[in-house]
Amino acid sequence: MALRGCVRERRRRKVNKRRGRRGQNGWFRRERQAERRPNPPGFSPSQRSVRRRGGLGREMKEEGRKTRVKKGPRVRGSAVAKNGVAISVSTERRDPKVEKNSRVLGHPNYSDALAKSILFFQGQRSGKLPPDQTMTWRSDSGLSDGLTANVDLTGGYYDAGDNVKFGFPMAFTTTMLAWSILEFGGKDSMSGQLSEARAALKWASDYLLKAATQTRGKLYVGVGDPNSDHSCWERPEDMDTPRPVFSVSPTNPGSDVAGETAAALAASALVLQSLNRTYARKLLVAANDVMSFAMQYRGKYSDSVWTACPYYCSYSGYMDELLWGAAWLHKATKNATYLNFINSLGANDITDIFSWDNKFAGARVLLARKTLVDKDNSFDPFRFQAEDFLCRILPNSPSKTTQYTPGGLIFKLSSANLQYVTSITFLLNTYAKYMASSGHTFSCQNVLITSSTLRALAKKQVAINAMLMFPEGQNPLGISYMVGFGTSYPKKVHHRGSSLPSIASHPNHIGCNDGFQYFFSGNPNPNLLTGAVVGGPDQNDAFSDSRTDYNHLEPAIYINAPLVGSLAYLAGRYGSG
Repeated sequence: MALRGCVRERRRRKVNKRRGRRGQNGWFRRERQAERRPNPPGFSPSQRSVRRRGGLGREMKEEGRKTRVKKGPRVRGSAVAKNGVAISVSTERRDPKVEKNSRVLGHPNYSDALAKSILFFQGQRSGKLPPDQTMTWRSDSGLSDGLTANVDLTGGYYDAGDNVKFGFPMAFTTTMLAWSILEFGGKDSMSGQLSEARAALKWASDYLLKAATQTRGKLYVGVGDPNSDHSCWERPEDMDTPRPVFSVSPTNPGSDVAGETAAALAASALVLQSLNRTYARKLLVAANDVMSFAMQYRGKYSDSVWTACPYYCSYSGYMDELLWGAAWLHKATKNATYLNFINSLGANDITDIFSWDNKFAGARVLLARKTLVDKDNSFDPFRFQAEDFLCRILPNSPSKTTQYTPGGLIFKLSSANLQYVTSITFLLNTYAKYMASSGHTFSCQNVLITSSTLRALAKKQVAINAMLMFPEGQNPLGISYMVGFGTSYPKKVHHRGSSLPSIASHPNHIGCNDGFQYFFSGNPNPNLLTGAVVGGPDQNDAFSDSRTDYNHLEPAIYINAPLVGSLAYLAGRYGSG
């Protein structure tokens, strides 16, 4: 692991420590470092091992590397990022009817975007698909998952463009889907999409419940060998790579993944209790058990599970998940034990990030609700910490530590940057909701911040970067980073199932290496992964629609989950016309 990325990691940690910003580890993305571009046929094992280790993984190696773009003179059908240089982006002749559906009264059609952002999760489903499956190009897959451990681990979601089930990011996705519904799931916001959002949530909570309860003293946290999987390009319905099962236990602890799983189960119980109280009670019992395990047996899961790194290493440690999990258990149970635990943690890391790895900001926003909405001033310390985080995000704040692209996009890291945009934007909208309920304002040094301040930035992030246009600005490329929204969006998404022929159109098995002919094809994906939000542009707003560019073209469930809440809020306010 002592390669370029790890050296860079250590250097930046030292710099942050000198600056007194120990908690900003999320600033240089630790997430899923493994390179997601698969190994083509003929790729040697020695080359593959280098690609998997340290900074040559998916995230860190991309710092400082320019995005590959097709440069040339301005031509019709190209998107120009800057300086008149054309960047190849798949476009279509604009259909006035489609354009009208995507834009309403000068705003993007947020209701349409909301529906599509939820539909995306159907494309990520693993297991036996239900009769009402709308994405019909997908079929059953992973039906023997868990068999190697004599347990049933079918179901759940594939994390991104591959066929592996990683429990850590899946649990975060589940928590954020649940929080989106809790905050913005009213009739005026989600409208006809509430049942679909609940179905997407329950598909995840069903899996996590099985993972948490099948074997006493174990929490199952992953299915599939990511190294083998990433060496192939095949449909999930065809996958024939090993499907080992991974778990944490008292002798191999994982407080981080356990804390996140407890949060996901508790948040899901809050959403689903109105539909099935018995099921919600099961979720809550499991959440309590898993949280107790996280609190009692301390340790990072990436020290116990070899498949965690370099894919989903827990770089922020486990204190943030202990805070996050206890905050959700306290919300769901009102048990003072969790509040006492929270106050005893001393989890005071400073942060300007929110992601599947670093939960400090989310936990503090959730706990600040007790002060702003419930008028319990004993939670003021969390409000102060939440507002410190926001001051590090807002572009006009004197204490800003967040970079923005020339087009106004929050920029954290070059790989899958939109995951940070959607997660932070959700916190902006949620904290603005809490502020508005009490008429609260705060200051970033001498700059007054109101709920409208937060909402304006959140709206700009969603509209410019996930959609097409924004009244006060414009996406520099004039495209949508959400597949199927508008008339110009990525057509060559880095996603196995979407890029390969469906079972219906090609019933014969497509083997591990046989799929690379489709991977390297210049043709658009044959199956539309509707609603998928890809990694997004680079720090200069440059973006090229190339399937091999996994850093910017790969979708992920944890990009979409927090976006659901923001879109629900905007749909409630601006609707669909």
